[in-house]
Amino acid sequence: MKISDVRVIVTCPGRNYVLIKILTDEGVYGVGDATLNGRELAVVAALQEHLAPLLIGRDPDRVEDAWQYLFRGAYWRGGPVLMTALAGVDMALWDIKGKVAGRPVYSLLGGRCREAVRAYTHCGGKDFREVEDRVREAMEAGFTVIRAQVAVPGCKGLYGVGGGREAALATWPGAPGGVPLPMQEEFEPGPYLRTVPALFEHLRANLGDEIDLFHDVHERLTPIQAARLAKELEPYHLFFLEDPLRPEHKESFRVVRQASVTPLAMGELFTTRWDCLPLLSEQLIDFIRCDLSHIGGITEARKIAVLAETFHVQTAWHGPGDISPVAHAANVHVDLAIPNFGVQEQVAFSEQVKEVIPGGPALERGFLNVRDVPGLGTDVNEDLAKKHPYKPAYLPVARRADGSVHDW
Repeated sequence: MKISDVRVIVTCPGRNYVLIKILTDEGVYGVGDATLNGRELAVVAALQEHLAPLLIGRDPDRVEDAWQYLFRGAYWRGGPVLMTALAGVDMALWDIKGKVAGRPVYSLLGGRCREAVRAYTHCGGKDFREVEDRVREAMEAGFTVIRAQVAVPGCKGLYGVGGGREAALATWPGAPGGVPLPMQEEFEPGPYLRTVPALFEHLRANLGDEIDLFHDVHERLTPIQAARLAKELEPYHLFFLEDPLRPEHKESFRVVRQASVTPLAMGELFTTRWDCLPLLSEQLIDFIRCDLSHIGGITEARKIAVLAETFHVQTAWHGPGDISPVAHAANVHVDLAIPNFGVQEQVAFSEQVKEVIPGGPALERGFLNVRDVPGLGTDVNEDLAKKHPYKPAYLPVARRADGSVHDW
């Protein structure tokens, strides 16, 4: 069996997705996700102009060799664009491998370690009471892990306040007049640091301790600010504090770790296992939460999970609405097969997305699962995909009250 064609499919059934379809001379094909929100066409160029020509004629069974060839063979390696392109190829090759073997991908990774995958959802609101109401609704739906965010006085358009609706948002609004410029938020650490502990004091007082709650900082704080927040949240027993710091200087996590026993999660912006390694080997985090679409796919995720297991760190793979059902399926296949799974982020896709990209994971009472079919169990309807052409869009940016750029 040889790779005969590589198609890059860009579609926008509500929001942009970049998919790769690898075809073989025996009629078997695989589908992968290579979506990088806000920089989609950079990945398209990398795939079409650089990676696809290298794949024609190769044996699709040699997944690890293909991964090494595309990662190391280019000399210039890493970064979100190249690792996202590589992830799309990797997922598609695993999809082919599963179809040829007649087994789901999780079976090829060692088989099930669990019957289903515990998932979390997003709850937000304009005030504490509204957040509490959304959390209660999620609990009634069967979720046992919930992320809680709230509007903060002095901050405008703060990320996460929209909860599940925002997490699955089809497109971010552009500037007036329809120009697709980034939406701008305003963030100030003072009121944020006063509000978040008060939110969880309210939630615990009204919901009790049985529900697992956590909060996403979204990398906005300095080390000492994050240390203060983690310490002040200790009485409320968070499941974890997500992405408290920027990703560049991993050593800063020592400051937060030394100040508090609040569990920490990090990794959304990492692109390789070497980004993860300092935090894992020093046990500076409790959950690693990389995005399979941005770290080179299933092959790299499996290696990161093994590294994490060595240091008693669990996984919490990134699972937002800006990666397709294909990547969500890849998440769950890995989740099912690893012993150190922690929790899985999930979003509800629109019916439009499901029509174009069918076969994503199924959610039931707060748990995710995949169908027991060969490969990843997902597909792309190319004819429908063409009816939803790419639309320029950006992720939001954040500024401080004085107008300076801040981390979103």
